[in-house]
Amino acid sequence: MIYKTLDQVQSNFTTLRLILGDQLNAKHTWYRNDHDSILYVIAELPQEINYVQHHIQKICSFFAAIDQFAHAISLSGHHVLYLNLDETCQYQSLTELLTTIAKKTKVKTFEYQLPDEFRLKSQLAKLNIGNDIKITPYDSEHFYLHHYEFEQYIKPQKHNRLETFYRKLRKRFNILMDKEGPSGGQWNFDKANRNKLKPFDLNGLPKPKVFTNNITEYKKRLDRHGFSYFGNISEAVLWPVNRKQAMQVLDYFCKHCLPQFGKFQDAMTENSEYAWSLFHSRLSFALNAKMISPRMVIKKALSAYHANDAIDLAQIEGFIRQILGWREYVRAVYWQNMPEYSQMNFLNTKRKLPKYFWTAKTQMNCMQKAIQQSLDYSYAHHIQRLMITGNFALLTGINIKEIEQWYLGIYIDAIEWVELPNTLGMSQFADAGLIATKPYAASGNYINNMSDYCKSCHYSVKEKETNIACPFNSFYWYFLAMNKEQLGKLPRLSLAYRNWNNKTDLEQDALIKRAEYLLENIESL
Repeated sequence: MIYKTLDQVQSNFTTLRLILGDQLNAKHTWYRNDHDSILYVIAELPQEINYVQHHIQKICSFFAAIDQFAHAISLSGHHVLYLNLDETCQYQSLTELLTTIAKKTKVKTFEYQLPDEFRLKSQLAKLNIGNDIKITPYDSEHFYLHHYEFEQYIKPQKHNRLETFYRKLRKRFNILMDKEGPSGGQWNFDKANRNKLKPFDLNGLPKPKVFTNNITEYKKRLDRHGFSYFGNISEAVLWPVNRKQAMQVLDYFCKHCLPQFGKFQDAMTENSEYAWSLFHSRLSFALNAKMISPRMVIKKALSAYHANDAIDLAQIEGFIRQILGWREYVRAVYWQNMPEYSQMNFLNTKRKLPKYFWTAKTQMNCMQKAIQQSLDYSYAHHIQRLMITGNFALLTGINIKEIEQWYLGIYIDAIEWVELPNTLGMSQFADAGLIATKPYAASGNYINNMSDYCKSCHYSVKEKETNIACPFNSFYWYFLAMNKEQLGKLPRLSLAYRNWNNKTDLEQDALIKRAEYLLENIESL
């Protein structure tokens, strides 16, 4: 049974259960039996639209996903109160909504799955919806690690090596392991994952598996109630919005993309209609909304690896490292260091985010392509985020809060537990090395090595100080020079600083003057 308004609900339920928009796990033990005494509530929440400005595709995809989930579990025999914005716009907070529902239904128990964001966990931990109502939290039953296990793997306020963490989980869950140790005698094939796409390779790019999920009604509701958003959208979103669609994307990835995934996972191109998707799985939204589980994803990928000789060890290891390694790692780092983590700004960055982050109107071709793709699809792969937009923000000293909120709002898969460590830690080095052992700073040479963006750029990647010199070149050296006190003793930057010190005074002065000029005119780059 599904209810669309609170007035339709009768007062014959004893338990109220909350389902958040990123808790769409149909395999959760909650749903194993029909319980006529339990009312599930899932809603389009104003507070979740307003805490940061979001891409329109992100909002509509989440709305479509909770709509599909509400109807799916109701068809399985559960009682679901599914409230859209027309019903919830009057409530300023989740707390206010839950209090109203509890009072109306006279439930004796309130249950919820532990949220993955600190702000929501704090909000629910302080919840008081009635003195006589028992409140019980549950695990989301999604991740490999439980909250109580984090301290076994991650020490707070200290750098914890991803590789060490990753190897422990490989051993514990017996993934890509032989009796003698790691499959193939090697833990990590990262060095085999850095190939550039050549013209011949572009012909083999697979057409991405996409959908046409209609979002017209969701967008109308947003507009009707005056909610703000940005980004591009048509009448449909191409992202999976239910478990069936997510499984189709997973199956397609394993068959058509995984054979080349690891080899080209860091590559970028503008010379293909599939440049935005390449060989990437694009499963992050489905995973982060919990439509599918990491265990299912890894199981399917391993099955494909064992059944298909075209998938070598470097491809499967590179993919599993992202799911079992990085995804679990950043979540543990997040929870072990919050809430202090969100306030860190080691490099004391203050510069305002340029307007072209919202419009893609810039002459820097790599930035234009990465931002335009993000506006068009609410998606960019990890190297575009880290080494294009992230690298630019790092080198130019963009205010950490502004760039963090941009990443959180623009990407469909961005939920704070995964976005914050990736942005603040990995990308911007604002956590002083809790995640990365050096800032991921690079000149235009890196972008040229991993993409074909530079070939059609207004600027010249080979120039450093001239009027047409790639901005990344002078920005790189300026960043090192201006942050020498904080970064000069980092072992992994010793070569970079040695190269800087080997430059003549005239060379250094020219690079700094070029960077300062560009920074003064950053809006017109």
